[in-house]
Amino acid sequence: MTTNRPIRRALVSVFHKEGIEVLAKAFIDAGTEVVSTGSTCKKLAELGVHVTEVSDVTGFPECLDGRVKTLDPHIHAGILADMTNADHARQLQEFGIKPFDLVVVNLYPFADTVRSGASEADIIEKSISAAHPWFVAPRRTAPPSPW
Repeated sequence: MTTNRPIRRALVSVFHKEGIEVLAKAFIDAGTEVVSTGSTCKKLAELGVHVTEVSDVTGFPECLDGRVKTLDPHIHAGILADMTNADHARQLQEFGIKPFDLVVVNLYPFADTVRSGASEADIIEKSISAAHPWFVAPRRTAPPSPW
C-alpha cells in the first residue's frame, strides 16, 4: 500500500523551465513552501508561487558567478536529514533548520554544450556547477590552469 506524504517544503533549482507552470500550480494548490535559486526563483514568483530566495535561508548571497548558491548547512542538512531518526530531527530543531520534503533539479544540457564547440574548461565548469544546486566546479589555481 502506497501512502502519499505531504510536500510541505521544496527546494527548486532548474536549468530547463519547460513545464514549470504545472509544478508551480501544484505548489500553490498544496500550500508548499518553496525555496529556490536565481532565475528559477524569479520564474516561480512570476507564476504566483510564494517563493523564498535561497540566500534568505542561508544568510549568504549567491556568489562566484552562481557557483555557490546552496552550499550551506541550512540547505544540506534540510535535504540530508532522515526525519525518521529522532536525533536528526532534534538536531534540525536545535540548529533552526527546516527539512525539505522534495528537491527538484534538472541537468545542464551537457551534450549540446559539447557540440557547441565550447572549450573543455567551459564544458566541465558549466556542466558541474549547473548539474545540481549543491555541486560546484573544482577550485581553480593560478592561470592558465583550468582547475
